[in-house]
Amino acid sequence: MINHRVWIHLQYMIGICHLSTIPVRSTPADTAEMVTQLILGDLFEVLETRGSWELIRIFADSYEGWIDVKQYIPLQLAEVESILKQPQFVSEELIHISTGNNGEKLLVPFGSTLPFFAGNYFMIGNKTYDFTGQTRMTDKKFTISEISGTALKLLNVPYLWGGRSPLGMDCSGFIQIVYKVYGIRLPRDTQQQATIGETIDFLNESVPGDLAFFDNEEGRIIHVGILLAPDLVIHASGQVRSDFIDHHGIYNTGIGCYSHKRRLIKRVLQR
Repeated sequence: MINHRVWIHLQYMIGICHLSTIPVRSTPADTAEMVTQLILGDLFEVLETRGSWELIRIFADSYEGWIDVKQYIPLQLAEVESILKQPQFVSEELIHISTGNNGEKLLVPFGSTLPFFAGNYFMIGNKTYDFTGQTRMTDKKFTISEISGTALKLLNVPYLWGGRSPLGMDCSGFIQIVYKVYGIRLPRDTQQQATIGETIDFLNESVPGDLAFFDNEEGRIIHVGILLAPDLVIHASGQVRSDFIDHHGIYNTGIGCYSHKRRLIKRVLQR
């Protein structure tokens, strides 16, 4: 975990995603693989500039990749401190909002971070946005059932490699963004997420909100889902879907066979 005070005093430019989503790519090219996405309000450091591309490190999970210089705005230190102090996270799927300046529209996805929030307004740079949707404060208490309910809001979101928004997300992006709205920071990739939390030995000892991980024939962890019950998992595979799970793995009733082989269960929520 990155210490806020250490991070904001690093000698790098700090930027914020002011668009709905921004693709983060493996190399500085429009045709390069999208390895993850920034969503509205995400903060990052600029590590290197190469032509019209910049290498960034995302604050929340230390993930690195390349973004187009035209797709973000820089921040002053005071603005960064304000965002870190008490962010609010959008907890509904997608909502259109307008600016207080000239009526421009902005699509705000689930899991967006709203900075400088006061009343029904927040600011990014010199723009003011009117927002009346649902948000969660990071210090607000929550129940296990709320995690499950939030995950179910994203049912049928299409699978997208590197995606983290309701317009498309991959399996680990789905996990990361669901937990984000509860103030829980998880790593970006499935294998990294599998190192977090307490291992649960048996499926019947699991509770809603636990994470189930799955491996391939070589034993490499390649997939993750959220347990809704000891026999039910929600995960992103083709789309965000719920399926039966047992000690073998995920049983997909649509294809009539097991789609993923279970490896381990992790508990990341403190109870």
